[in-house]
Amino acid sequence: MYQWRSSTRPTYGSAMQRCWVVVVTASAAMVAGVRAPRADPAPADAAGGAIVVVGAREDQGPVDPGRAASTVDRDDLDTWQPRSAPDALRHALGVTVQQSAAGQGSVYIRGRTGQQTLLLFDGLRINHALFRQGPNQYFFTVDARTIDHVDVVRGGASVALGADAVAGAVWVHPTDPRVDPSREGLHISPRAALRHRTSDDERGGRLQVDAQIGRHTGVLAGAGYRTVGKLEAAGPIEPLLTAEEVGIPLSQKAVPTFAEDGRTQLGTGFDELTLDLRAVHDLSARDRLTLAGYAYRQFDAPRTDQCPPPEANLSECLIYDEQYRTQIYGKAELAPDLAGLFRATALLGYQRQHERRTLDRTSTLGSLSGGRDDIDIWSARLDAETRPFALGESARLRVAYGVDGSYEVVESAAWTTLTRIGVTRLKSRGQYLDGSTFAQGGAFAAPHLSLGPWTVRAGARLAGAAVDVPEDPTSETRAVSQTWVTGVFDAGVSWAGWRDLEVLLNVEQGFRPPNLDDLSARQATGRGYQLENPDLTPESALTAELGARWRGPRLRLEAWAFQMWILDLMERKRAECPASDQACGAVRAAVQLQNLDEAAVVRGAEGLVGVGPFFGVEAEAKIAYAWGEGPSPALEEDRQIPLSRIPPLNGDVELRWRDRVRGVYAGAAMRWATDQTRLSLGDQADARIPFGGTPGYVVYDLTAGVRLGRQLQLNVILENLTDEPYRVHGSSVNGAGRGLIANMEVEPWAD
Repeated sequence: MYQWRSSTRPTYGSAMQRCWVVVVTASAAMVAGVRAPRADPAPADAAGGAIVVVGAREDQGPVDPGRAASTVDRDDLDTWQPRSAPDALRHALGVTVQQSAAGQGSVYIRGRTGQQTLLLFDGLRINHALFRQGPNQYFFTVDARTIDHVDVVRGGASVALGADAVAGAVWVHPTDPRVDPSREGLHISPRAALRHRTSDDERGGRLQVDAQIGRHTGVLAGAGYRTVGKLEAAGPIEPLLTAEEVGIPLSQKAVPTFAEDGRTQLGTGFDELTLDLRAVHDLSARDRLTLAGYAYRQFDAPRTDQCPPPEANLSECLIYDEQYRTQIYGKAELAPDLAGLFRATALLGYQRQHERRTLDRTSTLGSLSGGRDDIDIWSARLDAETRPFALGESARLRVAYGVDGSYEVVESAAWTTLTRIGVTRLKSRGQYLDGSTFAQGGAFAAPHLSLGPWTVRAGARLAGAAVDVPEDPTSETRAVSQTWVTGVFDAGVSWAGWRDLEVLLNVEQGFRPPNLDDLSARQATGRGYQLENPDLTPESALTAELGARWRGPRLRLEAWAFQMWILDLMERKRAECPASDQACGAVRAAVQLQNLDEAAVVRGAEGLVGVGPFFGVEAEAKIAYAWGEGPSPALEEDRQIPLSRIPPLNGDVELRWRDRVRGVYAGAAMRWATDQTRLSLGDQADARIPFGGTPGYVVYDLTAGVRLGRQLQLNVILENLTDEPYRVHGSSVNGAGRGLIANMEVEPWAD
């Protein structure tokens, strides 16, 4: 990987028509009118003395099918009824889902998450410049009921997909309206869904209308709402080490906090509202235009490990009052009859992430600390592919290529209300610097050569990123103006010369420039208080993987071994609090990101065995392991230590029977993980990880259901059959105890 760095930022500077007007107008109204964010605190009366400042399929995009990839399809989603988009990947190979709160979820791929995994919705980035180091909540803002299927790519994917795809990528494909060219006129199919979950008293549903207008246009409109109560677990988990063995009172590290019944977890529960509108128009059998809008609104979601924090009064709580995502975009999928162009997809979109939070310390310090962060993202993407060219008798060459980019602007504010005297003071800066900007983009080309049983591929991307952060002398925050230009490559070879066997060897690069959270954020974390570091440089990674796949009619085998070298990995070290930052001085430890001097290494393996169907019965078992190590950012001596929050050896086994004639199915699953005792220094201090590490677990689930065409669908899941206390490594929330999920979907008529 080659990069050039500069301190100067570059300059960026008929009936069918009526139908599209209606769709555009409705999309804009939908995303603008769904409960606007609350205003910041009004300035206090000047007489009061307040200081106030207003302030692995064809549609997985350009990723080559020779990659380590898997798909979660609509049948999987119906069978297990995931409560969120992250939860939809609970059974995906090589994926672990961490939760810092009941209303949050972060996907781990090959031991990495957050900024080092790329999230895409219909080809547009969900990742933005405020993604935190480690787990974050943003994938939770995708409504699982709008998903048709999800593709997961494991391993570096930055050549095809861009920045942040260091360890992998998650590509969400939303559900399209049904369009049947053999039908004319207007056809409307309404659908209602209701769901209840006993472990957290979730109650909610979705109303949806699928309409076809004429022979080539379809519109899908939906609205959902649910209220989620406090999550009931099987009880606290037993630490691998006792408090006496480590010499620290247990109360100083117990997360989450339980109610008196020993099962109800405090700091859980939330409300949720979703709206979506998607319109498609088929220009031909292979050409389609799409216009879509999605709005997600989450209210009153506590951060579980901070509600209350360890060692704090039970009344202290950090709550995300508002967590919103709004997205509007247009997409054109074209297959022009050109010798050099087989198909192309162009996207243009806008996304806004809004967050408002409150830290309640009224009973102890007499204060309410509030903050608001908004980021507006304009993004565009073009992916194209040539027709295969014949090179001799058996050789075929095709080339995938594309360009993409985004521009982001931040609004941020923070304030403190002294409740005992009724005074509100706005701070000079928020969690981020108001007016900060971040831009990134690139172009790539990836030739693909087929030579009989051999396939050879290669690819390269030229990418750039630029950041601009204003200074704030009051808080001693430096201005940042940085530009990075980077080149990355990938290559692979596969052989499929014997029956159903395919052997693959890939070398992939990933990269991630520092974002605004790394360079400018000041915020509380699970381990203390993080300060900004404006001198960070980009991370890069090189992954080598060897895989084999057997895809027979009744037997499926897949095995991968990989090693990833991460250069300039950003890790936290101890830091000194600025004298002007009182919030920093009130915490146990101030930390700051720094680039490690030597490479960190993550290695591991993934495997899958699938059998069937035999008389409607299928079975599948998966296993994954990752091991990570890197130089210590905190210790003076030169030594290697475990990387933070690497998941332990884990896997699952699924058994499913389906009678497709009668529409009936039943199944069972076992999810398991071993103890994780390899902890970084930060893990050892993290309240989310018990003393000695996270204990292993075995959890059993049962599922059954019936589908009568499109008119009726019933799904029932009995989760955690043995009522096992367990926690996914690094989570604040224990898994649900024994409980029932019931889902019913009714389509009165399918027109």
